[in-house]
Amino acid sequence: MAEKLGVYICSGCDIGKALEMAPLLEAVTKGKNAGICPVVKQNPVLCSPDAVAEIEADIAANGLDGVVVCACSPRVKWDIFQFGQGVQVERVNLREQCVWSFREDDKVPGLLPLMAKDYIKMGVMKLSKSRIPAPEVPETFKTILVLGGGMTGLTAALEAAKLGKDVVLVERAATLGGKAATMYKTFPMSHPYLKAEDTGVDQLIAEVTANAKIKVLTSAELVSLEGAPGLYSATVNAGGEQKLDIGAVVLATGWVPGDKSFLAPMGYGRIKNVVTAAEFEAMTKAGSIVRPSDGKAPASVAFLTDVSLCTQGTVGGTAEVCAPVDPLPETPAEGEAEVNPYADKENAKHLAYSSELTSLVALKQAGYVREKLGEAVAFVLYDHMMVPGINERYYKSAQDDAGIMLSKATITAVTEDADGGVIVAAKDTLLGADIELKADLVVLPTAIVPVTAHEPTMNLQYRQGPGFPDLELFDGFVDSNYVCFPYETRRTGVYAAGCVRQPMTMATAKEDAAGAVLKAVQCIGSANRGVAVHPRSGDVSFPVFNFQRCTQCKRCTEECPFGALDDDEKGTPKPNPTRCRRCGTCMGACPERVISFDNYNIDQIGSMIKEVYVPDDMVAGGPRVIVLVCENDAYPALDMAAFRGKSWSPFVRFVPVRCLGSVNAIWVADAISKGVDGVIMLGCKYGPDYQCHFVKGSELCSRRKTNIAESLGRLGVEAERVEQYEVSIDEYDKVPALIERFMTEVITKFGPNPFKGY
Repeated sequence: MAEKLGVYICSGCDIGKALEMAPLLEAVTKGKNAGICPVVKQNPVLCSPDAVAEIEADIAANGLDGVVVCACSPRVKWDIFQFGQGVQVERVNLREQCVWSFREDDKVPGLLPLMAKDYIKMGVMKLSKSRIPAPEVPETFKTILVLGGGMTGLTAALEAAKLGKDVVLVERAATLGGKAATMYKTFPMSHPYLKAEDTGVDQLIAEVTANAKIKVLTSAELVSLEGAPGLYSATVNAGGEQKLDIGAVVLATGWVPGDKSFLAPMGYGRIKNVVTAAEFEAMTKAGSIVRPSDGKAPASVAFLTDVSLCTQGTVGGTAEVCAPVDPLPETPAEGEAEVNPYADKENAKHLAYSSELTSLVALKQAGYVREKLGEAVAFVLYDHMMVPGINERYYKSAQDDAGIMLSKATITAVTEDADGGVIVAAKDTLLGADIELKADLVVLPTAIVPVTAHEPTMNLQYRQGPGFPDLELFDGFVDSNYVCFPYETRRTGVYAAGCVRQPMTMATAKEDAAGAVLKAVQCIGSANRGVAVHPRSGDVSFPVFNFQRCTQCKRCTEECPFGALDDDEKGTPKPNPTRCRRCGTCMGACPERVISFDNYNIDQIGSMIKEVYVPDDMVAGGPRVIVLVCENDAYPALDMAAFRGKSWSPFVRFVPVRCLGSVNAIWVADAISKGVDGVIMLGCKYGPDYQCHFVKGSELCSRRKTNIAESLGRLGVEAERVEQYEVSIDEYDKVPALIERFMTEVITKFGPNPFKGY
């Protein structure tokens, strides 16, 4: 525990204008924690070099092992207030969450000084309950395993080798190249970005096979992966099983075509001259473009880029030859009327992923028609032509080709003519009229599904199963947070790249490979230093278990979002330190409270809550509400609101937590039993479009709230006094309204906590 603290209060940034310093200093020197605070000072600019030097001198002279900085948000100037590994630092946010956001209440005077004292006492208590974590530093392996020998995997292997890492590249097929080797050309990847170009995969294969740091295993398969980041043991079958010591994994296994029967309402399967983009690509790669019905070269080819009127579910995303589509209604049984999937525009869905790719594939393959068939005409009918960035040049180049006709159109029917031609009926065209277009050949988008949607791929030897959890949320794609942490999967140490992560072009896939490799290298480095990866990058803490009190209920192992805990033969949690991301979900899950962190634990947060002054009379002193704030989205949103002049009730006190998943029910019980009138849990959004940095934290907290409500009911306390709100980092303007809603709809409605005064 931190035993000798220095408490420093800044009077800059409007703090000194709003608060008298003397009473705040006195609250520390004469409070119950005075004995552990030998140094208590005020400074007009605490972040100045002179002030920092003064703190350093006090540390040396008084043997301080903790510093409480009462100033601005811990999200700013964090690099200034660092005083070595032996000195812990706690930041008390007097500026954003006290002075700048304070809203006066005429009925209860003197609230601002009281609020500041509460926050300072909470900061001192928090640090006094904190230990310096001792990281576990294992001897780690440095080799990177790359799964998949396509464009993404080949690029990843080369990028890792350039960084000095040994690489093992495992490809299931007998040859390298993946889907890229089956393609005729790719979208423009170099100046002037006007024409499709060679994929470059052959040169990439040559570079990989010639690199001494890359071991290539073809006709090979990953049998199993066990262990943890930096400590993996991979069993690979390549004509015989072999075990490999692996530090991290780049997953680049790509995609497989989706079920083509979903395209039946657009004529696929019943009209011979309707093909998919993948089939058209293979046809061109083989050397000729012909009609399947008679083997003749078509004089006209129509590319339909959008099937947005399909209404059932999702097939997947795409790469260079295709685009993701929603499944179409099933083909009618014999004797039934044919389903018209184009009848109801209002109920239509757009492509599940990447209209950009749909557009680019159509433009590329229209170019094939002009290149291979001379006088043939290509028609491109689209709902939205999406060509972001430099690809706008590619689109303009197609517009300039007299043999490529482009038009916005809503497809209403695809039927077969008597001579084998295909008639495409459309409305809402650029001509303004309904049209019927006859083409010798029609090309539809090819739906694809990432490999991980069909098979475990990784064959992980985890208690939580061999594959990646909750893939249905992403239609099989393995990226765990597209927005905040690209390349991350739900399994620490495994980083996804290319179309197994999300649909993308080849150019993007190459960049993606480099990004995933950097994450893999960082992961190995973090494991080698005993620190966490994202989002708490560099955190040296790790959950500590009191196994003597463990009841083997398995809630911690089941609720950990990252598989950091296995079970031993007795069912006791078996920690895997390098898998852990330090979210504290296991701590929040444990009903016996036997899990803690040295610098973040049940007693610490509970003691902070008890430091809040709760008046016995709510009318005279006002109510009190504790807000448990997720540090990832909610806390920054509060800061941003304060920066923009937003204010909220002076009766709330914010307590930052690592994740709402770490919230233990005892904290709520402590608050209510102390007389606190309500508790808000403010965190990230959860559900299908979740934004939780730890994937499941907010959702788990919501589930636990049901148990909390039952406990409150047994105590005769209204369950509504505990509420969870969702907020994303950019919704700072909504925070004051959320707090106000709780104060009026809950606190005003139900009145004082019945435990108040006890």
